[in-house]
Amino acid sequence: MNSRQKKRQKKRDRIRPQAVEKREENKKGVEKREEVSAIGRLTREMVSDVMETALKKPIQTGEFRKRPVEPAWRCPAGYVYKLVESDTCTMEYLTPEDAVTGRVILQLHGGGYIGPMKNIYRRFAVRYSKLSYGADVLSVDYRVAPEHPFPAALEDAVAGYRWLLEEKGYEPEKIVIAGDSAGGGLALSLVMYLKDQGIPLPGGIITMSPWTDVTLSGESYEGNYEIDPLFGNSKENMLYQCSYIGEADPKNPYLSPLFGSFTGFPPMLMQVGEYEVLLSDTMQVSQKAKKSGVKVRTSVYAGMFHVFQMGLDLIPESREAWEEAGEFLRIVYGIQRNDDGKSVKKVKNRRPEAEVRAKELLKAMIRGEFSGNRREKDSENDGDCGRQN
Repeated sequence: MNSRQKKRQKKRDRIRPQAVEKREENKKGVEKREEVSAIGRLTREMVSDVMETALKKPIQTGEFRKRPVEPAWRCPAGYVYKLVESDTCTMEYLTPEDAVTGRVILQLHGGGYIGPMKNIYRRFAVRYSKLSYGADVLSVDYRVAPEHPFPAALEDAVAGYRWLLEEKGYEPEKIVIAGDSAGGGLALSLVMYLKDQGIPLPGGIITMSPWTDVTLSGESYEGNYEIDPLFGNSKENMLYQCSYIGEADPKNPYLSPLFGSFTGFPPMLMQVGEYEVLLSDTMQVSQKAKKSGVKVRTSVYAGMFHVFQMGLDLIPESREAWEEAGEFLRIVYGIQRNDDGKSVKKVKNRRPEAEVRAKELLKAMIRGEFSGNRREKDSENDGDCGRQN
């Protein structure tokens, strides 16, 4: 352990007991993995190393997300990728060539409400489709701030949902809304809006590290401030300087769903990393929704950082988070229903890997995702597919 790592560990040892004590009330009924994997720890440390360079400010403020430079995306063989133009934004519709299941995932990407669609979310779309045995996926490249403050993103999300219902004829119970970070908060806000407007609700919701409170009132914004490798140790970032709020009340439930009512919501899967400043955003919503009678499965992944699921198959925690998402989708869609009444799935690490084997791949992943120049090498992107405009 080098001097930098020792410094970090001392900091965590000092902070974590206080934070854990404060969270006991929220964590009742929530199970989490007790130990972070070696590769998961290595990844987190590498993210921390990146954030201690000159890249810290452009990453935290979202400069890299505003103008991503990426290669043209190649979706896998066996899929059709279609661009759908709405009145205000572009939507990306991914469908299997040889399957019509009637199932669909509406994906709302992250990016602090300032970053557009990226290739990683196109890879997410393929993963969602495979996990749900051939479901279609509609990803909404919604308008972002500062040019388009609240409620622009919500309006575009509503338009995407209506398109699925009215133009494509999907049954609402066969729609699952999924989102990460800002997209996770947007997913919850969308369902609140649908409920208020009397529009049929989806069959389920998946959130990954959702941003549910733009007032940043949760205790983890202080408790995890010094250990969050992405948004910690600085308030000069997209969380504290949220241009999407505009002139709106930050406690508006369509902006901060934490302050809304979850009564009548469909089943939810909520995943979050233990080291995130946004941890409270998940825990408080989970607790509030459960008190309202909503079926919620909440998983806190020990030692993990914001949207660690971007690691896909590279780290055990990400693999298992996606496996959990797949199980949830199969339950919602009735592919493998298991009404056991459990609100939380215990997460286990089944496949530890060697640090040396993954080190170079991890470096490439982190450099690429943060710089926006990531080359597509994953097997999910091998081959060409039909693209329609």
